[in-house]
Amino acid sequence: MFMRERTTNSSVEAAYDDYLMPIWKSLNVPVERASGCTLEDFDGNEYLDVFSGISVTNVGHNNEAVVEAATEQLEEFVHGCSYVHPNRPVADLAETIAEVTPGVLQKSFFCNSGTEAVEGAIKLARKYTGSKEVISLEMGFHGRTLGSLALTGNRAYKQDMAPTINDVAHTAPPYAYRCPRCDGDTCGADCADALERVIGSHTSGDLAAVVVEPVMGEAGIVVPSEAWLKRVRDIAHDHGALLIADEVQTGYGRTGELFATEHFGVEPDILTQAKGIANGLPLGAFTAPAEIADAFGSGDHLSTFGGNPVACAAALATIEELQNGIIDNARENGEWLSAELATLESDYDVVGEARGLGLMQGIELVDPETTGPQHVAPAPDKDLAAAVGEHLREESNVVMGVGGYYKNVMRFQPPLTISQAQLGEAVDALRAALDDLA
Repeated sequence: MFMRERTTNSSVEAAYDDYLMPIWKSLNVPVERASGCTLEDFDGNEYLDVFSGISVTNVGHNNEAVVEAATEQLEEFVHGCSYVHPNRPVADLAETIAEVTPGVLQKSFFCNSGTEAVEGAIKLARKYTGSKEVISLEMGFHGRTLGSLALTGNRAYKQDMAPTINDVAHTAPPYAYRCPRCDGDTCGADCADALERVIGSHTSGDLAAVVVEPVMGEAGIVVPSEAWLKRVRDIAHDHGALLIADEVQTGYGRTGELFATEHFGVEPDILTQAKGIANGLPLGAFTAPAEIADAFGSGDHLSTFGGNPVACAAALATIEELQNGIIDNARENGEWLSAELATLESDYDVVGEARGLGLMQGIELVDPETTGPQHVAPAPDKDLAAAVGEHLREESNVVMGVGGYYKNVMRFQPPLTISQAQLGEAVDALRAALDDLA
């Protein structure tokens, strides 16, 4: 057995450069260990994590109950292919998801990731409806495999990857801050009527599904109105199509409810899940009512590793932890954070808008001297956002995501266990960065 040199931040990053395909993005925080809302790198530096691995570790890094559940299952067995050998963790998780998801969603398919969940949901919608066409939102994000990439409404993710699957069209998002029709007011049912125009102009009348994120994460924490989402659902149903709610990023307590659709009184026909479902273990799922789910027959869909019993055991523990006060914490601290970010919007001209639900919040950074796209709102300032993210890490040891369609949104998506004091630390660090850079 050969001896490795002492691991450092630089040695890990060098290994990534040498042996991983060059697609990884560095936040300059290699991780050796993590606990709660804290990351520690290989050089002993500690960071407050308000990004949680892209909205994944919802019940906190290294959550004791989740680790215990996964360890107990590891000691029993790791794999038998859950679609060949029925086992208790998969059965229990499927039953639990049927109990906690909105409406009459009952039967789940387990996979390994969000993009697989979206791909499977499209297949199920096509099988059930007998139709082929799908509509999603401009600026939306649904994954990077070819089917979900086709739904993603952002050229940055698709460049050099075309062609993707056919029969996909896009409609306008409920991005009120930059909506030429609303000019900062709420996008309501009238804006949702754009979907009718897209169906009439860009489809052949063979619509299987409309896919939406209840809160658009990669678009920049864009929150629709209840009227907008209900109108989209009604239009989809009027055309014999299903509404697929992509809750990969918004699910499992992130917005202050177990699922974000609960804020809007909308029950989806298919609901996709991943990210926070097992607190970091690879697991995804899509869930549908029995009538829709039973359109699948034996062999229509499968996954060798989907429904891994260790990941399912972790997911069961995650849901229990969420229901034991963590979702309440997300809701209460989310209200506090929303007020704090609204104050930043008032105090700084470069903060164009603060928005979000629960602990899925963001501020959009802008150049107040320049008009933005379609002559609506000030221009996005992605350079300032990148500089603020670096300032947070280097000066305050705070890890915060930078995203949005225009790459100008600072994203608060911490573990839902975060305390108000820790959130205050992150807000203070953000204010200090704006003072220094804006």
